[in-house]
Amino acid sequence: MDLWHMFVAFVLGLVEGLTEFAPVSSTGHMIIVDDTLLHSKELFSPEVANTFKVVIQLGSILAAVIVFKDRFLSLLGLKKVSPDGNGPGHKLRLSQVFVGLLPAAVLGLLFNDYIDEYLFSINTVLIGLVAGAVLMIAADWFRPGKPKAASVDQITYKQALIIGLFQCIALWPGFSRSGSTISGGVLLGLSHRAASDFTFIMAVPVMAGASFLSLLKHWQYITADTLPFFIVGFISAFIFALLAIRFFLKLINKIKLVPFALYRIVLAALIFFFVM
Repeated sequence: MDLWHMFVAFVLGLVEGLTEFAPVSSTGHMIIVDDTLLHSKELFSPEVANTFKVVIQLGSILAAVIVFKDRFLSLLGLKKVSPDGNGPGHKLRLSQVFVGLLPAAVLGLLFNDYIDEYLFSINTVLIGLVAGAVLMIAADWFRPGKPKAASVDQITYKQALIIGLFQCIALWPGFSRSGSTISGGVLLGLSHRAASDFTFIMAVPVMAGASFLSLLKHWQYITADTLPFFIVGFISAFIFALLAIRFFLKLINKIKLVPFALYRIVLAALIFFFVM
């Protein structure tokens, strides 16, 4: 394993970690950086490169579990956590998370092969980046004046379901899971922080389930030769996701979604003019 292999693994882990939970599309950034600069498919094989991108997602998942460990223990009934905010006297329930997960889980299982085969390209990512940016700008412009749910513990089952429907949009690469669900939550009257918390909590089982299913199908590509490549990427993704999640949660209520939307539009324009 030479230094270039390690560098590629580190950079892709960095991109995954920094963008997985920000509303900018980690999949889109991975495709853009890899296809235009790093070409990880040429290091081993396309199958190894695709398996690598699944493995490094697990690093981001682990970071989210650590940040929200008390919340997850509470959802599983293993720890008591006092509800946040001054709303209804209940805390977020596991059943509400399940309701939010259901729509995208069903559509993902039905169309996963089609998405993998036809939608993973720079062209589709550009469409997703711009369309997702429009949704995020609309969410900030048309959100209710005062949040109906200031914290994640004030989310209703109806809001959880509709946010889950917004999550389905993110099956299109480039749209961004967090961008879609945070936008949906804000339009429904959640604060930006409440929508972000619910998005990240939902992301863990979604990403973990998809990653483990993919690993079961591609386990044979993790060999003694490729293992160091996977380990470097996993650690890189974990460290940078841990930093990014904490930073984002402190920032989102202050700057809202429009700055992220403008970044997406500028990025799409630069790629269109200089790469396409």
